[in-house]
Amino acid sequence: MPPKFPLGQLVATPGALAALKEAEVSFWPYIRRHQEGDWGNVTREDAAENELSLREGFRLLSAYSLPDGCKIWIITEADRSATTILLPEEY
Repeated sequence: MPPKFPLGQLVATPGALAALKEAEVSFWPYIRRHQEGDWGNVTREDAAENELSLREGFRLLSAYSLPDGCKIWIITEADRSATTILLPEEY
């Protein structure tokens, strides 16, 4: 499936990097899902907002659970200049 939007600069917080390391998983599958429009564990309303954001150029938010249950968010800025992987409590 082709990407639905550009990621811009890819960055991650120290907390997200530690969580990914602890869970022994790569961030790439989550980035791929985000860029393909699989928003993960968001509400129906948030998924609809992301679909609108794709069309209108607003911020995009995905939420995923790592295998150990830790949650990460991936946020792409409205101008598509950057995508950040972070923990919800780091927002």
